[in-house]
Amino acid sequence: MSQEPTAVRVLVVDDQQLIRDGIAALLSIRPGITVVGTAVNGREAVEKAVELGPDVVLMDVRMPELDGVEAVAVLRGRAPECRVVMLTTFDDEEYVVQALRAGASGYLLKDLPAEELAQAIRLAHAGVTQLDSSVAARLAAALPHAAPDPPAVAPALSPREIDILRLLARGRTNREIAAQLYLSEGTVKNHISRILSRLALRDRTQAALRARDLGLL
Repeated sequence: MSQEPTAVRVLVVDDQQLIRDGIAALLSIRPGITVVGTAVNGREAVEKAVELGPDVVLMDVRMPELDGVEAVAVLRGRAPECRVVMLTTFDDEEYVVQALRAGASGYLLKDLPAEELAQAIRLAHAGVTQLDSSVAARLAAALPHAAPDPPAVAPALSPREIDILRLLARGRTNREIAAQLYLSEGTVKNHISRILSRLALRDRTQAALRARDLGLL
């Protein structure tokens, strides 16, 4: 008999009680998710994460005492096994870059449907970075960088891998990349693994930031 998959343990962090309790209530009825606690600011989020050991911390950006971006950076040191997904009303590209550089595993807006949020949490737990499509678009539009000379990238990556890195940085899933480039999802996954290895990157978030720095967006 196959065993039920272990539920993803989630900590919900938001300084507004109505939003915090509402998100916690919506997530608690979703299959495969267990809400283990809530916190009202970044400082309490760090304390609760260390105490409760959630798999995913759902974090607001702007909060008193310790904001979400600062809390992510602290959690990287005190609870490195936690994945942090930012959930906010702010789609400013500076917040996005700061959060991802601090170690966030995703950046989503609060207007998304509850089931999409639940799926984003499951994917974050599985190591997949999630960027809201409008956030990715704003981030791409805000980048003034000119494209680098081919030799700056070519020694490390093939032209196909550069195409995949560019799409990954725009928030595309493996399935979407595969469809756009007429590849199988397995081939895309293998290319992404090689991209991470060749550029000495940890995950898709770092790859997206590297693509930004290289001017590939």
